[in-house]
Amino acid sequence: MSPAEEEKSLPLPERWPRASKFALSACAAAVAELVTFPLDLTKTRLQVQGEAAVHRNGAATSQAVPYRGMVRTAAGIVQEEGLRKLWQGATPAVYRHIVYSGVRMVAYEHLRDSVLGRDEDESFPFWKAVVGGMSAGAIGQFFASPTDLVKVQMQMEGKRKLEGKPLRFRGVHHAFMKILSEGGIRGLWAGWVPNVQRAALVNMGDLTTYDSVKHFLLLNTPLEDNSVTHSIASCCSGLVAAVLGTPADVVKTRVMNQPRDKQGRGLLYKSSMDCLIQTVQGEGFMSLYKGFLPTWMRM
Repeated sequence: MSPAEEEKSLPLPERWPRASKFALSACAAAVAELVTFPLDLTKTRLQVQGEAAVHRNGAATSQAVPYRGMVRTAAGIVQEEGLRKLWQGATPAVYRHIVYSGVRMVAYEHLRDSVLGRDEDESFPFWKAVVGGMSAGAIGQFFASPTDLVKVQMQMEGKRKLEGKPLRFRGVHHAFMKILSEGGIRGLWAGWVPNVQRAALVNMGDLTTYDSVKHFLLLNTPLEDNSVTHSIASCCSGLVAAVLGTPADVVKTRVMNQPRDKQGRGLLYKSSMDCLIQTVQGEGFMSLYKGFLPTWMRM
């Protein structure tokens, strides 16, 4: 049998390992995104409630919505907009996961094999895994940022309708084209700085905490290496990731959702830092943790 014929006889995952990994990770991420998307929508709505910059600039409606918790916000969406609206913006969210998962996987493998390198015994040190994970997450999030922008803005369409404001988009394709026509290529990357920061911080918290908690439990408790141990470690790593990443996520959501002029420039915030300062000054430090609970639950 010739080498070409031998290669054709191999199973698909062995012939195209990276492509197979990408397809499987994208499918898994898409399913997970659809199942947990109502939590993401609720988180986004919570993060813009009581936005001080909106009231300061006179853009708020006369019927300002008081701050509501996660359950009341989700129930309010169902009562006021309908059950299906809990999945508004799910399509760009799936696009985002496909781009993010694929780029992150390829970037991580390249960093591991070609940039950071393994040790002589073929092991990959923990600190290199953290650096590689943070870097790969940041790179993946940068490329996926336009889909995140569309997702956030589509998630807010139901709220705009209730406030009597005109809807901005007719669908996902129209959203991309409208943002591109108003702000150019640069407009599609509005809010990319806190978006990338969030991805790096979440990856760092997740990677460092999971292994640390798992090893601690195995060494200091009667627990064995089973699903219970993995679940506790996952809850702890998700908590740390949410603590680290939520402030950047709040800033990202507000920058992405702010109204813009005809040139695509933000009318409320000049930059991510300006948004951070205005949020803390106008609403207090804890406003940076709006939407924390659904964020943790998703992780």
